[in-house]
Amino acid sequence: MRNGAPFVERDLPASIKQVRERLLKQSRGDRAFIELLLIARDVGLEPLQVACELALECGVVSGSLVMNELRRLIAPTRPPQLSLPKQLQLRVESLTDCQRDEQLRGTHYAH
Repeated sequence: MRNGAPFVERDLPASIKQVRERLLKQSRGDRAFIELLLIARDVGLEPLQVACELALECGVVSGSLVMNELRRLIAPTRPPQLSLPKQLQLRVESLTDCQRDEQLRGTHYAH
């Protein structure tokens, strides 16, 4: 696994090869590249390729940057904002009142 040796001969997309070359020049870059490939095993090479392209566009290539881009790409979409019926909506929002908290706690409170 040293320097990503098992993947040197493998036919990878150009952007992934460029990221591999840059990562292997960094300390622990071989481990970072292997981590990327392990995630790609689960999600596929296409998201990894797009993440590598985005990292290359930034001009700074690191394992953590590519990993962040990849996680953003594979993250589940947020559900649409729910609309609550009028009966469930707050009429008066609560206010933070530290003095009230002190009064409720009383004088017998010990830290």
